[in-house]
Amino acid sequence: MSQPADTATTVGKINPDVLAFTEGKDPVLDLALAEVDCLGTAAHVTMLARMDYTPTLFTEAQRRAVIAALRDIIAEARAGRFTITAADQDVHLAVERRLTERLGDLGKKVHTCRSRNDQVAVDIRLHVRNELNALDGELAALARALLALAEAHRDVPMVGRTHLQPAMPSSVGMWASGYAEMLLDDGYLLEAAYKANDLCPLGSAAGYGVPLPIDRQLTSDLLAFARPFHNVFYASCARGKDEAILLSACAQVMLSLSRLAEDLILFSMPEFRYFTLPRDLCTGSSIMPQKYNPDVLELIRAKAALLVGQATSANVILKALPGGYNRDLQDTKELYMEGLRVTRASLRILRLMAESLTVNPDACRAAFAEPGVFATDRALELVAQGMPFRDAYHQVRDHLEELRGMDPDAVIAKKTHLGGTAGLDLGALRARADAYAEAAKSRQDKIDAAFAALLAD
Repeated sequence: MSQPADTATTVGKINPDVLAFTEGKDPVLDLALAEVDCLGTAAHVTMLARMDYTPTLFTEAQRRAVIAALRDIIAEARAGRFTITAADQDVHLAVERRLTERLGDLGKKVHTCRSRNDQVAVDIRLHVRNELNALDGELAALARALLALAEAHRDVPMVGRTHLQPAMPSSVGMWASGYAEMLLDDGYLLEAAYKANDLCPLGSAAGYGVPLPIDRQLTSDLLAFARPFHNVFYASCARGKDEAILLSACAQVMLSLSRLAEDLILFSMPEFRYFTLPRDLCTGSSIMPQKYNPDVLELIRAKAALLVGQATSANVILKALPGGYNRDLQDTKELYMEGLRVTRASLRILRLMAESLTVNPDACRAAFAEPGVFATDRALELVAQGMPFRDAYHQVRDHLEELRGMDPDAVIAKKTHLGGTAGLDLGALRARADAYAEAAKSRQDKIDAAFAALLAD
């Protein structure tokens, strides 16, 4: 039977079994939060130094000393030398320990007017903000790669399918740009997640504020948030909801990527051969020398399912929680971190795939040998000549063999309406992708400038 630990942690003595259970994966996961935790502390200490209160909590010289020490810790984290011990429990106490080792009693003052509740909340929001801006850039890059593929092969006919059966003439241009537009629309959900995330909880402490005149607007501005939460109780309750919103948006992106991956698997099969996958993005077999397997595409399908599960898990964790902070929320951290990692990796893999994909026009045209794929187009030709549609429908259905030999290139050239095979505005979609990427870059540039000013000597 375990005995209570003799070593006092920063927050008191804890039974080692309880300590191991409650720390979970925080000592590992929190390494990704070390830099943003330092930034949150820099903003908090800067605010305390400027607070109109007597006696002064932090002098300007003390603030500068803390900022200098935080810069060193950030350098350690970037170099992989920053560690979180079991006694630390998490990144917040690890940073405070390092500050105290270097600055003595001054390091012990940095937690004034702050709780680990608002610390982790601001850390997650700072981390998510950086990751989302990077993810947005990767989504735009994939959309542009798909649009380049569409432009290069916009007039290559391709059998359009419903229920996986031949349906109507389409084109490679329509197929590729359709997925690009789908992803750009998924971007609206990511933008909504970004806006929901771009609120500063710092200063809410344990969720009920503090009895000192802190300036929460200032800390929000120093960290380049859109605004602080107004109600400090809500700021505490928003933990977990933030991660759930993010994961739900990422899940929609992954569902789009999964469908794209499935199409690439199907249409690169020898029975189709519309596309040839780049060999360096495929894996081999341990026994069959000829195999080039679309493993990465299959994994994207599986990871999309996992992402949907992670989003569901985050929502279910929240479902029965009472107001205020609850330790259940610790488990949303790994969910959102893994969800972001998987979504970003999947976007990068599919961009490489789209950039290196080979289109086989002859195979695409050969798939039109089955005359039924032209049936709807022929029926509408008869309608244009004056025949009622239902009569044209039956006329074509009863004489499908008469359609054999129709030219798929000529058929797709006739669909000039908005979004049709000959009516694709790829330039407008490229402009959307460019604007989406530029917006993410502009947001990140503003954040980086604010952080540089915060850490300046």
